Amino acid sequence: MRVLAIETSCDETGVAIHDLGRGLLAHAVFSQVELHAVYGGVVPELASRDHIRRLLPLLRQVMTEADTRPADLDGVAYTAGPGLLGALLVGAAVARSLAWGWGLPAIPVHHMEGHLLAPLLEPDPPPFPFLALLVSGGHTMLVDVQGIGRYTILGESVDDAAGEAFDKTAKLLGLPYPGGPELARLAERGVPGRLRFPRPMTDRPGLDFSFSGLKTAALTALRAVEGSDQERADIARAFEEAVVETLAIKSRRALEQTGLPRLVVAGGVGANRRLRERLAETAAGLGASVHYPRIEFCTDNGAMIALAGALRLAGSGGDVADLAIRARARWPITELVPAGRSAG
Repeated sequence: MRVLAIETSCDETGVAIHDLGRGLLAHAVFSQVELHAVYGGVVPELASRDHIRRLLPLLRQVMTEADTRPADLDGVAYTAGPGLLGALLVGAAVARSLAWGWGLPAIPVHHMEGHLLAPLLEPDPPPFPFLALLVSGGHTMLVDVQGIGRYTILGESVDDAAGEAFDKTAKLLGLPYPGGPELARLAERGVPGRLRFPRPMTDRPGLDFSFSGLKTAALTALRAVEGSDQERADIARAFEEAVVETLAIKSRRALEQTGLPRLVVAGGVGANRRLRERLAETAAGLGASVHYPRIEFCTDNGAMIALAGALRLAGSGGDVADLAIRARARWPITELVPAGRSAG
């Protein structure tokens, strides 16, 4: 089962080919960071236009690197949502057109399911069931994963997700776009324990998250100082420690409540070094294992969409999507059906 996949949900154009028998054959990503940096954030119209510009060259590159012709493919997958609607439509239109022209099924993939399954790209993939901590862009959620499409959300962000809070706090500190990685680098120079921010919603039962108040805490701390490089680094360190510890506390609760033996961490924030260290300690203390995709597959990429598409296609018998080109800016992951069951 070999699938070509396209990912265009936001500001990265990703293309990949995955074979369920041989693994990942080729992948390529073009990041629009430089394009959007001057604006301090993603401009949806510019993102859509750049996807149009980059997609066909990347498709040719990946097909060549994978030594794959259209006749070798079993399907074409694409990110159908959630994400920026214009950007999603670019990938959906190209993928649906290729699938129609080549006589192949098209497989619409949920972006968060791609992230959730990304650790399965690794040489020693975690078996089902497991607990997933998804920390990607505008999403922070804990999910009980019993199998492909068998997801139960245990907790999620009620306002800002962790990634959004990282980016917004970075902007308050005058850091360039993309802010999350820049804040983490600045935090390396901060003095541990010099400042302490709240651990939101950890003083009550439940597994939901709230990170909007941490922006306020950072802003209040910034207004109380002169804003020297060291003071800004201390604020960044306190912010990062608060997010990391909050995620760890909630993950521990979820592992204890479910009794699941494995924790999977996926999404861009999952690349944060301190978060990885803290979650490793948390899981070890409960006798659980923790699993991540490699760093390059934490952020948006075509490889995770190719894998998810191939697994979906393998369970569908090839009857995946009609000729309509569909994309959804919002798409709850709980609406997905288990692999092997028709969405209709």
